[in-house]
Amino acid sequence: MKYMLLIYDQESFYDTLPEKQAVEVMSAFGSFTEALKKSGAYIDGQRLSPVATATTVRKRAKDLQVADGPFAETKEQLGGFYMIEAPDLDAALKWAKQCPGAWYGSVEVRPVMENPNAP
Repeated sequence: MKYMLLIYDQESFYDTLPEKQAVEVMSAFGSFTEALKKSGAYIDGQRLSPVATATTVRKRAKDLQVADGPFAETKEQLGGFYMIEAPDLDAALKWAKQCPGAWYGSVEVRPVMENPNAP
């Protein structure tokens, strides 16, 4: 089964980290990614651009709205993700607990709904 590990944190937090600590955090993400790859669980993963670059599209009745920025004002923003393959939720949670994103923010684990009719 496929799972998304959605990493939420405060973007401004990383701007305030001393350089040594920032290097340690990025190194930890690199190690985590390599562990996922070695295990065969890794499908994809990316860091996202800052939330200020986001654009939100909404359709309400007949109106199509396009707005700069995120859909909701929150203290934490979606900063990146991993898509993994895991036999069950417990295995996916085990990976999420090891993700460096949980050190300063949170990691949401969500099953991917697979459509057997999709091309």
